[in-house]
Amino acid sequence: MRKAIILYNDLKAGELIETDDGEYIFQYDNHYVDTHPQQFIIFSMPVRKEPYKENRLFPFFEGLIPEGWLLDIATKNWKLNPNDRMGLLLACCQNCIGAVSVKPIIESHEA
Repeated sequence: MRKAIILYNDLKAGELIETDDGEYIFQYDNHYVDTHPQQFIIFSMPVRKEPYKENRLFPFFEGLIPEGWLLDIATKNWKLNPNDRMGLLLACCQNCIGAVSVKPIIESHEA
């Protein structure tokens, strides 16, 4: 499972999760829902308490991933598969142009 914090103008808007089964879940943060109910990250995903679920990476997040020569540089430098869309999102989208940024959540697997 891989996770990321989604920031909107440096505010925690929610979390994006890729499950081990390949499902994608976006959940707005409860505090964000309460304090910014009209400040959605994209029109197709209005602010709500219920999670959004998809079998593929949500088109909005897919659109943040670089293309062309920049994608080639990213895949070579970080040794990522160009089809690993969540991996590319986590590696390349921490300082996106625009209001949204993606911060990977690194989980320790200590026993």
